[in-house]
Amino acid sequence: MICVLGGTFDPVHFGHLRPALDVQQALGIERVHLLPCRTPPHREMPWLSHEQRLALLHLAIEDEPGLAIDTRELRREGPSYMVDTLTSLREELGERPLCLALGMDALADLDSWHRWEEIPALCHLVVMQRPGNHWPQDGALAQRLQAARVADVKDLLALTAGAVLGVPVTQMAVSSTRIRDLLRSGRSARYLMPEAVLERIMQEKWYAN
Repeated sequence: MICVLGGTFDPVHFGHLRPALDVQQALGIERVHLLPCRTPPHREMPWLSHEQRLALLHLAIEDEPGLAIDTRELRREGPSYMVDTLTSLREELGERPLCLALGMDALADLDSWHRWEEIPALCHLVVMQRPGNHWPQDGALAQRLQAARVADVKDLLALTAGAVLGVPVTQMAVSSTRIRDLLRSGRSARYLMPEAVLERIMQEKWYAN
């Protein structure tokens, strides 16, 4: 079984890395593949170039065998639509189970994604649940999620795609926006990201005004 976790990673921090590792361990898989986005369809362009963000990702996971990097979205021109990414993965994997890990906020907005109705046929959804999170309650999306929810990883292994599983992850109130604000104002962002990542950012002055 393969699991991917997308994001702009601008910059990567422990709020990305620890939940990804939680998912890897909960699913019992070899690794989770971090999927840096080149051109986000639903937000402004990243502050750093995709080459810079990729360099920081490599530094962040260089000593962690449970995490890997998939660069297919960085190599693809145009908006980084997840449905296109999952389609390319499905073509490679055949009938092997494929999972997309995402947070509850992203799940609540899933029905605003490009061709979102096609996604359940391509992958399972692994929802990273933090304390206080609530599943969508109303509308067509909530109904589809409720009908697809399963209680065990074994249910994912039994199907190629289409199931929804909640996985508890570590609560970490860290955001890339907060880190960028700290760095732009000359304050320390230590202990919010791997030290090697912070050192590279400081050396290059990547988020300085």
